[in-house]
Amino acid sequence: MKHDDIHIIKEVLGGKIEQFEHILNRYGGQVFNLIAHIVPCKEDAEELTQDVFIKVFRQLSSFKEESSFSTWIYRIATNTAISAARKRKHDTLHLDDAVYKESPDEIIDETLDNSSEEQLQRLYRAIEMLSADERALITLYYMNEKPVAEVASILGLTVSNVKIKLLRTRKKLYLIMNDL
Repeated sequence: MKHDDIHIIKEVLGGKIEQFEHILNRYGGQVFNLIAHIVPCKEDAEELTQDVFIKVFRQLSSFKEESSFSTWIYRIATNTAISAARKRKHDTLHLDDAVYKESPDEIIDETLDNSSEEQLQRLYRAIEMLSADERALITLYYMNEKPVAEVASILGLTVSNVKIKLLRTRKKLYLIMNDL
């Protein structure tokens, strides 16, 4: 797939703009789903998805193959969605560091791994209460099943920082779910 992307990019940059449709078809749904998990309003997610592909088109010549093309697109989409969510001042829950230390990992894992319908509903409501950055992290790692290294690349973080943030976000989800 990487070779295919590079071929299409070269064609678009060479003047065959209609080839950009292949990029839209390949990544449009994935980008929309990612943004929709970060920005709660479907209409905003649709608009932001369009914005992302305008940015991708305009910045296509800056893609340097240092990462996969999908990682590059995800980085643009994530940054766009997080910026938009921050502007909308979505209310989020902020917790004291001491609260994180009080929550045992085994109980957190047991709670978050429970897939009963009621528990899933509480989990989705809890995710909505996270910050845009935390929703992006959870979406990329758990929902899109991206490896930690790719999540780090997309979010501009170190691998160890991603691991720490994932742990803290899981604890935060557990605490929110207990309050719901």
